[in-house]
Amino acid sequence: MAKLLVVDDEPINLDIIAHCLGDEYQLSFAQDGLEAWQMLKEEPAVYDGVILDRMMPRMDGMAVLRRLKADSRFADVPVIMQSAADSSEQVAEGLAAGAWYYLAKPYSPKALRSIVAAALDDRRTRIDLARVGTELKALMRMTYQATFRFRLLDEIAALASVLAQLCPNPESVSMGLSELMLNAVEHGNLGISYTEKGRLIEDGVWQEEIERRLADPDRADRYATVELERGAHQLSFTISDQGPGFEWQKYLDLDPARAFDSHGRGIAMARHLAFGSLEYQGSGNRVKAVIDLEDAQET
Repeated sequence: MAKLLVVDDEPINLDIIAHCLGDEYQLSFAQDGLEAWQMLKEEPAVYDGVILDRMMPRMDGMAVLRRLKADSRFADVPVIMQSAADSSEQVAEGLAAGAWYYLAKPYSPKALRSIVAAALDDRRTRIDLARVGTELKALMRMTYQATFRFRLLDEIAALASVLAQLCPNPESVSMGLSELMLNAVEHGNLGISYTEKGRLIEDGVWQEEIERRLADPDRADRYATVELERGAHQLSFTISDQGPGFEWQKYLDLDPARAFDSHGRGIAMARHLAFGSLEYQGSGNRVKAVIDLEDAQET
């Protein structure tokens, strides 16, 4: 059972979260940022996620967030920020500090469960992607040019984790590749829209719908590709799908207006956390992600 640290100075808010999540997660509570930070420091490996209020005495949520993001021990711990629904400036500040998940107060139990599940699913994916055997890592380091086909969800996870071994920062690159490849399958080849995905996640049937569409005879022959090009100074991954494309421009950054959604942050996370540059081409069914190897070695 995943363990969450819930931080809020209002006891009624802690009670609401306990009522909504207590049966699904192991919960610990703190009533201000300083207490939360002490708990995190004492047991840095215990918590799988943090639900964090912004306005609190002694130490506010932003101060806790900045400390978490500056400490490598918490690199894989997602932070879910609670914020007012109309606070776009606060959301933008949180995004800049590294918070990718948001709850708009007041929120419904369904919204709370949905965003917590999304954050923890993303964390599990990153951890799983980092597990690659030593022999496979050595083989990938001898690879300079290759093309791979994929169409299934488990193929995405396996391929992303392997390709990331070529990079100086494999954990973040595996996450970035996985997000771009998933976008190629679900939105490109399978035609699931942004709105549809949100509804499927809320109803708990997203994976079932993916599998249903993959089995559809009209889509059964569709696949996506990853083209790898490795040079002395740069490494590039070009991902293509067989869909019509999409309006990619608005997804390069996480718009504060979409920050409270349970999905839609993958491309922005890939661009800001994994790659030196990210360029969509044509109608949006082809994207090139580049890593500057010299810059990566210097950092």
